[in-house]
Amino acid sequence: MTTTDTPPTRTTPRLGKQTDVARQVASYVVAVLLAFVVAGIVIALLGHSPVDAYRAILTTSFKSSFGIVETIHKWVPLVLLALAFTIPLVAGKYNIGGEGQLLVGATASAAVGIVLADLPLVVLLPLLLLAGLLAGSVFAWIAAWLMDRFGVNEILSTVLLNFVSFGIVDYVASEVWSDPAAGHPTTIPIGEGGLLPTVGRPPLHLGVLLAVIVAVAVIIVMRRTVPGYELRAVGDNPRAAQVHGVRIGRIAVGSLVVGGALGGLAGAIEVAGVHAKLIEGMQSNYLLLGIIIGLIARGNVLVVPFVAFGISVLEVGASAMQRTAGVPSEMVLIVEALILLFLLFSDVVGARLRRSTR
Repeated sequence: MTTTDTPPTRTTPRLGKQTDVARQVASYVVAVLLAFVVAGIVIALLGHSPVDAYRAILTTSFKSSFGIVETIHKWVPLVLLALAFTIPLVAGKYNIGGEGQLLVGATASAAVGIVLADLPLVVLLPLLLLAGLLAGSVFAWIAAWLMDRFGVNEILSTVLLNFVSFGIVDYVASEVWSDPAAGHPTTIPIGEGGLLPTVGRPPLHLGVLLAVIVAVAVIIVMRRTVPGYELRAVGDNPRAAQVHGVRIGRIAVGSLVVGGALGGLAGAIEVAGVHAKLIEGMQSNYLLLGIIIGLIARGNVLVVPFVAFGISVLEVGASAMQRTAGVPSEMVLIVEALILLFLLFSDVVGARLRRSTR
């Protein structure tokens, strides 16, 4: 007698991956909706209209060319600082120094743009951007070296280095190349050759293209190359990575240095594309938003640019919300924090459900 065995049905890896993606997308959608619902209740309790507030937030970035350009310009430092936080995060390290790295990058680029102001664009602009990138990487290397050599926690060192950068900016903008007519610690303008070219009206600076190229390069390196694999391996299981020959100290140091370079580049682009000078306080709240974006993206560099764009839409709409609906602009930060909290809560619930079904 011949027995015909029915092959067992298996869930293919591709179906499993699609399920994971669908689950992650659903968690993002639910987190955003819940955050807006909770914030809407708070807005209503304050005596304002949630509908008017959300209309202002969600339409300001798209109802005019000025709003679109402002949103894209806001996206540039956000995506770079988010990547500066996310790359070390993948390796299990925390770069909380994006603010300082941006500021020293801006300081170095402003210095090059002022001292070498007579150089043509083809020479001065690359030097200016390179100076910002190198300054940010060296500033982050200080924290990385302290961590690797003396075991100093990188969270502590990067936070403290932020305060050092404040002093550097204040000194340079108030004493070295101060602009007396500004009424605020500000340097004199950089040379015209250090300004990023612009296109369209209102002008969109080409630092946007540079940020896109950097984001794509980071995604490719992190997902398709050996260094990216080693970085993820160190973050997932440092002991196993070390057993298999990965130099975890070098990877950790490198992740922080690369993150610092991106932070410094963000500062250089702000000088060359937005301000044309160094201004005390130009970092705004980019550090906090970069950390929020990296955490919302859950350390996934492929998701970071999209989350950064969503956050830039909220940030640009915040001032419009305050003008039109009378709601404090800080409400946008509450919405962003609620999105992160609900995502973290969904991770906890999902982990418990998976354990209960085993």
